[in-house]
Amino acid sequence: MPKDRKRVTTQRLQELKVRGTPITMLTAYDYTSARILDRAGVDVLLVGDSASNVMAGHETTLPITMDQMIYHAQCVVRGVERALIVVDLPFGSYQGNSKEALVSAIRVMKEAGAHAVKLEGGEVVVQTIQRILDAGIPVMGHLGLTPQRIYQFGTYKVRAQEEDEAERLVRDAGLLQQAGCFATVLEKIPAALASRVTKELTIPTIGIGAGPGCDGQVLVTHDMLGLTTEFHPRFVRRYAELADIIHAAVERYCSDIRSRAFPTDDESY
Repeated sequence: MPKDRKRVTTQRLQELKVRGTPITMLTAYDYTSARILDRAGVDVLLVGDSASNVMAGHETTLPITMDQMIYHAQCVVRGVERALIVVDLPFGSYQGNSKEALVSAIRVMKEAGAHAVKLEGGEVVVQTIQRILDAGIPVMGHLGLTPQRIYQFGTYKVRAQEEDEAERLVRDAGLLQQAGCFATVLEKIPAALASRVTKELTIPTIGIGAGPGCDGQVLVTHDMLGLTTEFHPRFVRRYAELADIIHAAVERYCSDIRSRAFPTDDESY
């Protein structure tokens, strides 16, 4: 647990970038895990639309709804004392027009009590970002591999490897900063490009599969803890193998019940 238990704010993230102190970020979808992650000292908790994958079992992030995102965010908010809580605006909740996006962002802030929203895209969402910011809602950007566009991309491969796409990403990053984003995620892009963007921006960058040159890093908690067993991208470091631990514990539990070893007299009233 970090000694400094002051609430992490968007301004605090800016201070961390200036000081060169790496920012820690993980996903959270429920009260119990959010409480553990917060007490462990994670700076930013992302209520990601990745809940569509790891919580609901969908193939992509597209099916999750606004109501479902708000439910997950409400659970996370109740478990957090320190971390900044950012919530993904799900697919279909902001692409239509800026008014719809503003309504979605306001719902997240009012109904869930979150601290900021995140949305994917560059130049095409700048006006939307500005309208949300005009309402006093902090916005985090997201460039590179943007999972809500997976059917447009057709693949989860590394983005911005070609010069034209790389230059467009650099330009988009500048536009997001100019629009007023307090930070931006860089997902699955070449490490050298991520380092370049990080150096050119005054706002923090958070990398996922973008090398060590970003101002911070984020992973899906289920991947980092080894709860997902079929997903093994090179950018995920598994800090535990909880799927194996839980599997073994449940097997012992079932065995103890079947052998009548549980409950004992000491575990009875």
